[in-house]
Amino acid sequence: MKKYLSNYVSEIDNLIKEGKITKKDIDRHLIKIKFFQHERLVHLFVTLFYAVMFLISLVFSTYIWSFVFVSIILICFLIPYIMYYFFMENNVQYLYVQYDQMLAKLK
Repeated sequence: MKKYLSNYVSEIDNLIKEGKITKKDIDRHLIKIKFFQHERLVHLFVTLFYAVMFLISLVFSTYIWSFVFVSIILICFLIPYIMYYFFMENNVQYLYVQYDQMLAKLK
């Protein structure tokens, strides 16, 4: 999804530079924004789940030492999920900027 979103952002940037924006392009862009928002929301839930599980495992690791290994495994998953979520968040917000630019070029 990361590569797909990056390619799509580049495609729209090129379209805006050319200035050949149609109503169909804007409608397609709005649909893509909805898809990417859904993806971002799903990954927010996944990230929160891993964060909560990590915190719970930290609490348990104070009582049971073997949970330290579970905490380490969870943090190894949590960090990439956080990075991916912020990538999605920043790019979806940039899609909003692109939408405004497209509307300006259409008028």
